[in-house]
Amino acid sequence: MSKYDLPKMQKKLVKYLDEDRYEHTLGVMYMCAALAMAHGYDLNAAQTAGLLHDCAKCIPNKKKIKLCEQYHVELTDFEKEHPFLIHAKLGAYIAKTKYDIQDPDILSAITWHTTGRPDMSLLDKIVYIADYIEPLRDKAPDLETIRRIAFRDLDECMYVILRNTLEYLEENPKDVDNASKEAFVFYKNLYLTRRNEL
Repeated sequence: MSKYDLPKMQKKLVKYLDEDRYEHTLGVMYMCAALAMAHGYDLNAAQTAGLLHDCAKCIPNKKKIKLCEQYHVELTDFEKEHPFLIHAKLGAYIAKTKYDIQDPDILSAITWHTTGRPDMSLLDKIVYIADYIEPLRDKAPDLETIRRIAFRDLDECMYVILRNTLEYLEENPKDVDNASKEAFVFYKNLYLTRRNEL
């Protein structure tokens, strides 16, 4: 596994994010490190994924779509209609080409940090959860409880976050990506199966 130069990447990244997004990014990197320690994952890889997870976030939506066409990053019709989702896939491409990230686990974690997916890798879950619970986040319901669960059981934490997210988005069901629905079903079943085994 490559060792990535985090301070060097931070210097580059700060030019492409607005102040709030950069502060959020540092919070996610910090939280990725904490969750990696708690769950036995490589610290440098976790921090790298956290640092770069939103590297494409501040690109204007029209430009995001153009860049995806230019670089042959495949988008679904849903993503084209909901361009706020595109930064994840485009971010993985930028991480690979502009920051020289070759680790497929890091690129996967960046790709799936917004929607989630069924059967996520350990790093996928760390980045998805860190993005939701980083210290500057304060809007989501049950944050204190979710933060505690995150250090105990990542799968249960995925279930609770996805459940809350889908409940929040239910007011506009057309805005829910299929990957999130499939992820929720997967982690709900996993959670219920484990509870029944107790």
